[in-house]
Amino acid sequence: MSKPTDIRCTSATLYFLPVHTRMPLKFGGETVSYVTCARVRVTVRDAQGREAEGWGETPLSVTWVWPSALSYEARHDAMKEFCRRLGVAWAKFPATGHPMEVGYDFQEHELPRLLAEFNASRTGLEPMPWLGALVCCSLFDLAVHDAYGNLHGVPIYATYTAPWMTRTLADFLTPAAGADVSFAGKFPADFFVAKRPDRLRAWHLVGGVDPIDASELTGKEPNDGYPVLLRDWIQRDGLKCLKIKLRGTDAAWDHARTVKIGQMAIEEGVEWLTADFNCTVHEPAYVNEILDRLRDEEPRIYGMLLYVEQPFPYDLEKHRIATHSVSARKPLFLDESAHDWKHVALGRALGWSGVALKTCKTQTGALLSLCWAKAHGMTLMVQDLTNPMLAQVPHVLLAAHAGTIMGVETNAMQFYPEASRLEATVHPGLYQRRGGEVDLSTLGGSGFGYRLKEIGTEHLPAPEP
Repeated sequence: MSKPTDIRCTSATLYFLPVHTRMPLKFGGETVSYVTCARVRVTVRDAQGREAEGWGETPLSVTWVWPSALSYEARHDAMKEFCRRLGVAWAKFPATGHPMEVGYDFQEHELPRLLAEFNASRTGLEPMPWLGALVCCSLFDLAVHDAYGNLHGVPIYATYTAPWMTRTLADFLTPAAGADVSFAGKFPADFFVAKRPDRLRAWHLVGGVDPIDASELTGKEPNDGYPVLLRDWIQRDGLKCLKIKLRGTDAAWDHARTVKIGQMAIEEGVEWLTADFNCTVHEPAYVNEILDRLRDEEPRIYGMLLYVEQPFPYDLEKHRIATHSVSARKPLFLDESAHDWKHVALGRALGWSGVALKTCKTQTGALLSLCWAKAHGMTLMVQDLTNPMLAQVPHVLLAAHAGTIMGVETNAMQFYPEASRLEATVHPGLYQRRGGEVDLSTLGGSGFGYRLKEIGTEHLPAPEP
């Protein structure tokens, strides 16, 4: 059954925006100095022939989606080429419906085939993982959601319910065996907070190579008017939440790093910490021993740890590690592993207690994971992919509607603040943190509320052929 509001995608125009970091950003075992943001403009059409444009953007975070000994450039070039192929595929995709339905159908039926074809074409080369395909797909999926809202003149979050959608969540999701859960007659909006807040607590990322104090300075730091040392960031932005990147391969370093940052946090009035091991741990005992030592020796810092993020390898199906002993100590959140709601379900069975959602795994997929997790009593967070420019907007909107354990991670202003200079003229509160918060109050209008006419597009590079 179709609705007169249904759309299909008819064109996609792709842009690559290179962004250089002011400070190196460490992901797992690699350090990044630049990233490409992939941006797309799509056109959608309804049955009456009406058309509208929408925009989506995602950083192609090579080291996050594709940990490998393969060179950064080889992986980076592969992701860009896959984006080009996706642009052709989305423009030809015949499915119609609400963006949740179109996006779901594309991910279920087209994306696996396209990834298999792409990897087969790279004879003898390491295949791009599924997470890489999701990130490349996410900008197109986001743009279709934005275009749908623009076509109908409504905020996209107002459309995730019965008058707009044909399929219910029961058409997408299956409850866990034995759970007293039903998705019959339910829509994504049934799992959103009652009223979207206009302000969110902002989490600051303390990277693995970020200098904590003057003793860690190398002399190569930028002198560009932005803070460098952690204490200066805390004081300037009024930070209350710090995310600590750890190694996961050196327990003594991880413990010492957490204590050093925790002590500074206490001195500066920071309220919450979280620890992110970035998939490098293989035994729960590693995390448990660090947590237990903090509990015994640094109880104040232990109490400030709100949750622990993704210590274990992100391929859950291959690494079926029982994590109940960790989540018995602190809430344990899936991040890289949470490719989709099925992986969330597997994670729950293995003992994970929460999910870190990301728009870079597609808006459609993030909302389905949100609904499955909430229905099963799991806690939510929305984590950053160091989202600048347009990518920041759907990111914070997801957090605002989801009802997270605490605010939203947002760190593009740490690593490439000038990249969002144009967007910040329209949405100043989104691209700076004041009083430890970001301000969403300027987001309004149709789609994601980018207000792109005010931001302008004349600065974009030539589109990809």
